[in-house]
Amino acid sequence: MDDRRNEPSDTSAVETAASLIEQADALIVAAGAGMGVDSGLPDFRGQEGFWRAYPALRSAQIDFYDIASPAAFHASPERAWGFYGHRLALYRHTLPHAGFALLRHWGTRMRQGLSVFTSNVDGQFQKAGFDPAHIHECHGSIHHLQCLQPCRDTVWPADDFQPDVDEQACRLRNLPPLCPHCGGAARPNVLMFGDGGWVERRSAAQATRQDLWLSAVTRPLVIELGAGTAIPSVRHFSHRVIQRFGGRLVRINPHECAVPTRLDVGLRMGAAQALAAIAEVLGPGWDWPASGCRRSQSG
Repeated sequence: MDDRRNEPSDTSAVETAASLIEQADALIVAAGAGMGVDSGLPDFRGQEGFWRAYPALRSAQIDFYDIASPAAFHASPERAWGFYGHRLALYRHTLPHAGFALLRHWGTRMRQGLSVFTSNVDGQFQKAGFDPAHIHECHGSIHHLQCLQPCRDTVWPADDFQPDVDEQACRLRNLPPLCPHCGGAARPNVLMFGDGGWVERRSAAQATRQDLWLSAVTRPLVIELGAGTAIPSVRHFSHRVIQRFGGRLVRINPHECAVPTRLDVGLRMGAAQALAAIAEVLGPGWDWPASGCRRSQSG
């Protein structure tokens, strides 16, 4: 489906988005990397953005595509776990911004509820109180591990692994996790670049549950947040849903907010700003205090 520019004024677009929420029977949250930026998570958009977050990798001239690959765990597991261990600790300590709570509240008010599709591996939706049974993490989760080989089709929680990372050198100082079955090296259960060994079992089960839920919805609204065209997994999902079910799309993106039809809405804003603006239009009957989620950035 080709995008056609549809960007009315911010005020009218926000009002239309609020109206679509009021009319919907089901909410589908489709989230890319931009969703976490307002929580204080680093923006890896472009090589410079990545190297700002990991200056040690800049010095070594290692880009995101090099370190986010199974080959990095074979070549230098301490450095690969320096990168992923730092991200694991960061995601564990980052609180979701207030927009997560708004989405969860809107979805629970709808007759057929809500479901999440995300390319993010950070676990922020679970931390924000979304039902894990209605979350599909299409690229996996950094909070789960698998065998590097892999020796078998098994995934397990990373709860027992506490990474000690030298951030200046981007290297793991303590022992990396091991596969409990073969004793070999473990890695995050995340779909990486050039990854022929990703164990898809957990994500595939999530996809099956989501497809079953989708088969019963009637008037779905997709709210897509922070999903660009560079890695279009989320955008492809959004378009499939509105094509298949005749739903509508609210696309929130500060850089790429064009939408497929004039019945859809594009908001050139960040996630937290746009969701707060929509909540203001919806009024107190739809809004609620974002308890458990903060509005300011994480340190």
